Amino acid sequence: QVQLVESGGGLVQAGGSLRLSCAASTRTFSSYAMGWFRQAPGKEREFVAAISVTSSYIHFADSVKGRFTIRRDNGKNMVYLQMNSLKNEDTAVYYCVAGTYYSTSYDSARNYPYWGQGTQVTVSS
Repeated sequence: QVQLVESGGGLVQAGGSLRLSCAASTRTFSSYAMGWFRQAPGKEREFVAAISVTSSYIHFADSVKGRFTIRRDNGKNMVYLQMNSLKNEDTAVYYCVAGTYYSTSYDSARNYPYWGQGTQVTVSS
């Protein structure tokens, strides 16, 4: 069982930055691929970013590529999502996820059985 707790969300102006953090409660953190998904009001949940267990593989959704970075610290059981140049369309609840990395389906929610409660990110004009 893995418990995930996100933090760092909030209200930011367009063009600004936020860093989301995710703390994982598990002794085997380094065996899980980690990622972030988001869901905006009235929209389907979508993949944002994923990072493999040793950080060798990192993927981003096209919509955030070049603006977001993901990093993990296996010694601290933490994963971070640095969000820069935020846009109105980045407004959503962001979820930290843990699961198994697959090179051909890293963006599928089915590969991540563990989800945090989510943290709200609101980008204003």
